[in-house]
Amino acid sequence: MTQHHASYSPPRAMFTPDHELYRSSVARFIADRIQPAHAEWEDAGMVPRGLWREAGEAGLLLPSIADTYGGGGGDFLYSAIVVEEIARALVSGVTGFTTHSENVAPYLAEFGTPAQKQSFLPRMATGDVVGAIAMTEPGAGSDLKAIRSSAARVDGGYRLNGQKTFITNGYHADYVLTFAKTDPSRGAHGISLFWVDATSPGFSRGRLLDKVGQKAQDTAELFFDNVFVADDMLVGEANAAFGYAMSGLVRERLLIALRCATALEVALEWTLDHVKQRRAFDKTLIENQFIRFRLAEIKTHACATRAFVDSCLAQYLAGALTPDGAAMAKLWASEATRAIDDLMQFFGGYGYMREYPIARAYTDVRPNRIYGGSSEIMREVIARAL
Repeated sequence: MTQHHASYSPPRAMFTPDHELYRSSVARFIADRIQPAHAEWEDAGMVPRGLWREAGEAGLLLPSIADTYGGGGGDFLYSAIVVEEIARALVSGVTGFTTHSENVAPYLAEFGTPAQKQSFLPRMATGDVVGAIAMTEPGAGSDLKAIRSSAARVDGGYRLNGQKTFITNGYHADYVLTFAKTDPSRGAHGISLFWVDATSPGFSRGRLLDKVGQKAQDTAELFFDNVFVADDMLVGEANAAFGYAMSGLVRERLLIALRCATALEVALEWTLDHVKQRRAFDKTLIENQFIRFRLAEIKTHACATRAFVDSCLAQYLAGALTPDGAAMAKLWASEATRAIDDLMQFFGGYGYMREYPIARAYTDVRPNRIYGGSSEIMREVIARAL
């Protein structure tokens, strides 16, 4: 649990001793408070609400939001550490922590009013308020401009109608950052962003969705039936949300790439341990040339993935990572996790048992090729920049 790098990875010079101290504290919280009960939470379909407050107290929430607003005040590397340690420990039930901290809070921090920031960010940092982000709809996924949810202007605010699906933190969320069309005639340039109180009349949650993996992560459908949203809960400018989303996607896609790079490394570590011990036909599995050679390829792929993703991380820290660069990082790293299928194969029947981490890696890492923009969309983003 305290191993910070796979044995074949070069030192990651951008992480200072302070970063590594934080990494150790995050890893310790995960080992002590999350891993022991994670299997039970998978059965329940969610983690306990109280865990959010514990995570806030331990400094896992909003690590790179300014301390002026109750955040950790760290740089983006602190965010990267939380993402990586959750991936390393395979506790996919708390990936919502990073949705809350890295996908929701930055919109408020960057585009929110002073009152919105002062009111909500400190409570998000403590875990007293849980945030979700609602883009995806039954008929609109990677194509944000195709959303049908609408917000009509009324006296003092808007009336919001629509449906969202696949919403991470959908069950626990106290507030939902919601994309809706306010000027349908303008297409992508007629979408606005609202901070919706989940106690509002007309807001309701559907069932917890039964996913292939990430079973402890509460994922739900959300419904908006004539929900009133006051003017002071509009985030940023009216009709400007598409541009906000495009800027936020660089960060989101880089974080997904970091998650995938770590997931592939640790899956390889587990498999190497296994094949060095497991025997078949009077020899260990690693003595089989096919297995040994395939593992050599995967190790090389994992090293290349880490080098590329960390290069993109350095670019992001320097303010130089482009949208197509982030798309390349996400495409490469998420597609690299296809190798987990082969790693699972080398466990034989045990690899198909969820009590073995490799089985959960196989299911829980899979959505990274879909959310944050599917691999197909990533290819389109990259191609447009050629």
